[in-house]
Amino acid sequence: MKHKGFFLLLMMTITILLTSCWSKKELTDLAIVSAMGIDKTKNGRYHLTLQIINPGNVAGGMQGGGNGAQSPPITIYSASGDNIVEASRRASGTISRRLYYAHANLVVVGEKLAREEGIDTLIDALDRDPEFRNTSTIVIANHSTAADLVKTLTPVDKIPANKVLKTLEFTERKWGENVKTSLQEVTKGLESPGGGTIVSGFRLVGNHKQAQKLVNLQESAPEATLEASGIAVLKQGKLVDWLYGKPARGTVWMLNKIQGTDININWGGRKQAIAYQAVRQKTSVSTQGKNGQPHISVHTRVEGDISDMEVPVDITNPKVITKIEQSLRKEIKKELKIAVERAQKNKTDILGFGEVVHRTRPNQFKKFKTEWNDVYFPKLDVDITVEAYVRRAGLRNKSFLSGIKENQK
Repeated sequence: MKHKGFFLLLMMTITILLTSCWSKKELTDLAIVSAMGIDKTKNGRYHLTLQIINPGNVAGGMQGGGNGAQSPPITIYSASGDNIVEASRRASGTISRRLYYAHANLVVVGEKLAREEGIDTLIDALDRDPEFRNTSTIVIANHSTAADLVKTLTPVDKIPANKVLKTLEFTERKWGENVKTSLQEVTKGLESPGGGTIVSGFRLVGNHKQAQKLVNLQESAPEATLEASGIAVLKQGKLVDWLYGKPARGTVWMLNKIQGTDININWGGRKQAIAYQAVRQKTSVSTQGKNGQPHISVHTRVEGDISDMEVPVDITNPKVITKIEQSLRKEIKKELKIAVERAQKNKTDILGFGEVVHRTRPNQFKKFKTEWNDVYFPKLDVDITVEAYVRRAGLRNKSFLSGIKENQK
């Protein structure tokens, strides 16, 4: 009986502990942060811009008040401090709720701050906060301030932070000139032997003042919007270059992060006549030693479909397909080569070659580590091999233009 009484008392005690609400957080007491913008003021302080969600407006749409006026889905609060933590705490003086960062999935860094000071100290502060997620996406404001981007109201996506995240996700999947990077990935890149990494850029297009007004959402063609713009190259945490077009896509390709893209090749004397849609690709990097120096070999294999032909092409002919594949290999190799040359010019190993050498030849890399970016990487011998294959041609084999040409004879 004594044992039964003891177990009964123990179960009652555990039940009381399990049902307690000592750590509860009421929604009405929280200011949910969806995005954070970080800039540097003229006097050298950090300026924090917080995008706070208005829960009622997001859930029920754009709601009107008693005077018929509408209210936006977000509210912006700003504060400055000698560091991010101080700025965040100072912001509490203007907010009637506790700042809650667990849902903050976007960090925007102003270009001036990224270029002059770097993002190392920012990442350290965010990484130490147990409430802030290291899986949050980070972007650099391209030729703009972080505040301008965070304050912009966007159509379709009620929460502007979601607009940025979805745009990065789909442009990475469909085009390949941008890449969605988390704080964790950026930290890993900056800690790698090469010490370089990339972050996507975003910019505000249109009227800056109009971007913050609710009327911007009430037009079919908004006067201001946000768009993905380039890739920021970071060396030791600082912004050193912007990549656009082929250098950007070539860099993403080298990093084996291309999910899908279109490649145009010339045909029949016409430029950009055939569009090839890459469906699957795999890029691998290896290293060998030659005369005491590292030698990098890059191999890319890509499979895809013909998505557009602006000239008559007989793709039922195997020889024609082979010729198209050869042209694709040349075009892809050219882009990869451009990416390597640009990285070497910047003396920034954003391609991860140093990591490959360190992983496969750790003892040899010790000799190069201190001068890798400035001495060895710019002179690195890189051999690029590309395999490209055409697998499908859409819903038709014979070109529509070929049929027109035959009827005109």
